[in-house]
Amino acid sequence: MKDHPRELVYLDYPATTPCDSRVFEKMSPYFCTFFGNPHSKNHAHGWIADEAVDDAFASIAECLRVEPREITFTSGASESNILAIRGVMMRYKNSGKNHLITTQTEHKSVLSCCRQLEEEGYSLTYLSVNDQGIIDLNELLDKITDKTLLISIAVVNNETGVIQPMNEIGNICKNKGIYFHTDATQALGKMAIDIKLWNVALASFSSHKVYGPKGIGALYLRKDPAVKIKSFLVGGGQQGGIRGGTIPVPLCVGFGEACKIINENNGAEVEQITRLSGKLVQGILENVPLSKMNGNVENKVPHIVNIIFPFVEGESIAMGLEDICVATGSACSSSQLEPSHVLKAMGVDNVVIQSSIRFGIGRFTTETEIDYTIKKVTDTVQRLRDISPLWDMYNKGVNMEKIKWT
Repeated sequence: MKDHPRELVYLDYPATTPCDSRVFEKMSPYFCTFFGNPHSKNHAHGWIADEAVDDAFASIAECLRVEPREITFTSGASESNILAIRGVMMRYKNSGKNHLITTQTEHKSVLSCCRQLEEEGYSLTYLSVNDQGIIDLNELLDKITDKTLLISIAVVNNETGVIQPMNEIGNICKNKGIYFHTDATQALGKMAIDIKLWNVALASFSSHKVYGPKGIGALYLRKDPAVKIKSFLVGGGQQGGIRGGTIPVPLCVGFGEACKIINENNGAEVEQITRLSGKLVQGILENVPLSKMNGNVENKVPHIVNIIFPFVEGESIAMGLEDICVATGSACSSSQLEPSHVLKAMGVDNVVIQSSIRFGIGRFTTETEIDYTIKKVTDTVQRLRDISPLWDMYNKGVNMEKIKWT
């Protein structure tokens, strides 16, 4: 393990969150003391484990306003996304419907799954978004055919925090008799979630985005009217045959406790994050000339802030913020120096895309950290611009839009 010479300011909460100490404390006994298999029904250890899992189901279901029997544990949101999308498309492949609609700005797990389905002969439509990152409902209606089986659109975008019009999408799906899947990973704990109101048939969630342990997620699968999917991880018939394998009790308990904390204190937490987010945005935009937020600034969750700093590369900024943890793109692809597919779909120029930084604010972010970040970002961008030929050209009045890049 590498030692860090200084205390780090963590502002990458959309990528992952630290496990809350209350969650860790709740999980701990189920590693060594209550180590039973919840599927062992003949002795006390199995009963204790089974009861703990049932409690976790109940806490998660309460958080989502659904029934515990509608929840299936998975390894995380990526698996839930794939299980939902492939599960529906392959379950009904002989129904005469083979068309799936999604957006160009989905999480990579959804897009990769969709491209794989295309290779297998399924029909795919990728909706565009406007410069605010929001789909056009008229385009959605126009792309629906009598072959459309499933629409998969995330509630919240993981790079910009923009919220899609869930009520309207859900009503379209309901009226057209189409299954609606949503990746709600970045929405859980950050905004009001109403699965039933949105007419969602399947929804994906991940524990480590809400201060729970990594390696555990959930798939909501509507029971009334029922949605059936093809299962891929077969085993001993666990979880109603939807996902085989022994349920990881400590992780389930942790996820359940994380949702219980959301149920008890979510309003105050969202209010605090909203306040700190507003302070960060105002401080940066006022102190860094030409800086601009990406995405719809009104219709978004507060914990994700994506800002462009023209004439400076995002990677250089991130390196300059050596003691502040931020992201230059989506968390799952930030190691690849390629333009963000989300910002590209929004029409942001490739050169400018490379100047974007995503800040993520969370439960343990302090006002002191926000103040420090504003000053550090301001100083770092100014220092980098001072040695930037592009910034020099801009200050000399060169029309940057007329430059032809190779």
